[in-house]
Amino acid sequence: MKPDVRTAIPGPVAQKIVERDTRALVTTTKTSPIAAREAHGVWVTDVDGNRLLDFTSGIGVVNTGYSHPKIVKAIQEQAAKLIHFAGTDFYYDQQVEYAERLTALTPGRFAKKVFYGNSGTESNEAAIKLAKAATKRQQLLAFTGAFHGRSNGSMALTASKIVHKAGFFPWMPGVTHAPFPNPYRNIWGIDGYEKPDELADKAIDYIESQLFGHMLPPQDVAAIFFEPVQGEGGYVVPPKSFYPKLRKLADKHGILLVADEVQTGFGRTGRMFGCEHFGVEPDIMSLAKAIASGVPMGATVVRADLDFDMSGRHSNTYGGNVLATTAALATLQVIQEERLVENAEKVGAHLRSRLEEMAQRHDVIGDVRGLGLMLATDFVKDRRTKEPHGKLKDRLVEEAAKRGLVLLPCGASSVRYIPPLTITREEVDAGVEVLEAALKAAQ
Repeated sequence: MKPDVRTAIPGPVAQKIVERDTRALVTTTKTSPIAAREAHGVWVTDVDGNRLLDFTSGIGVVNTGYSHPKIVKAIQEQAAKLIHFAGTDFYYDQQVEYAERLTALTPGRFAKKVFYGNSGTESNEAAIKLAKAATKRQQLLAFTGAFHGRSNGSMALTASKIVHKAGFFPWMPGVTHAPFPNPYRNIWGIDGYEKPDELADKAIDYIESQLFGHMLPPQDVAAIFFEPVQGEGGYVVPPKSFYPKLRKLADKHGILLVADEVQTGFGRTGRMFGCEHFGVEPDIMSLAKAIASGVPMGATVVRADLDFDMSGRHSNTYGGNVLATTAALATLQVIQEERLVENAEKVGAHLRSRLEEMAQRHDVIGDVRGLGLMLATDFVKDRRTKEPHGKLKDRLVEEAAKRGLVLLPCGASSVRYIPPLTITREEVDAGVEVLEAALKAAQ
């Protein structure tokens, strides 16, 4: 099956929705004028009857594919019995069962507990408070290129795009950023693909000698926040040795490691969690997006000994809602029964090979990177200088939508490819065919 585009994108019905949306909703981050009517698997049908191939998974949310029948059934049956009973103040089995399964599944050979929220941002806000409360320290360290949310606390950790912070100062104080060891572009001019360990050492040395040596007392640092693969920063994968070395540095100074797995979790990278590629066990993990296949939910998994020391220090109304935890349980069942993690690794390798073949034909593709079905191409004006080509990235997303392929940008000049983990090789090939036609049109 291939995309079937019968009208312009947006079509006449979608155009009216776009116009109404512009008048009624606060400006956010709309990328393409696509108005969905229904979706199944990797296919989205818009309000004008166009069939589109989705390479976005609702921004990494529907790893199990759109409208998976087992998850739909679980949600419907639960909604008919009980939609909400404030699990923050009362009790129900689904919340406990999911926490038990999640703590057993996440990396770390130690006892863990779970805090439920409604989004990745909320998961990171909880992680901030847990780290500060447990260590009695107030400083935090994050990385350039990071995205951890847009609320006042998480925004302070974010450093991927200036638009996230422009005009909102002051944000939460006490956050310092270190350069991220980006193998393709980094401040040291090191080819991180040829010399990964040298790049990792440079990044660790910068933290140890420059930050901890001159401006950031390590004894005041509660936690280091990191994404196993940077998301909004451009789908950047650091050298494999970097996180183990960061773990060693953190342990030396009694600093906690917080892994933001909001995008990398639940099979996206070809492992259940992105940290598994690097052999690190974080003290705290932030989860959301694919956790409940589209029902809003987040979770913060924390070492049990880091739990709050009294009731009421952190809570919310909807966290771990019974409908959300039911969807999360069904999502986990589908991921495991249908071996979607393995499919992400296998089909992701096929997609990567197709993207690398494209790069050989198009000099504007400077880099192909990622893990599993979390891949990106970085567009450049010149391969030698690696100058980002942001305008081409934007045109490509637009041209792809016109041809029935839904894409999302990331970073200064990259496009990400994150289809549902249910995607087949044949569907990947159909998408790449449209992608290359769109790239030719965009140049």
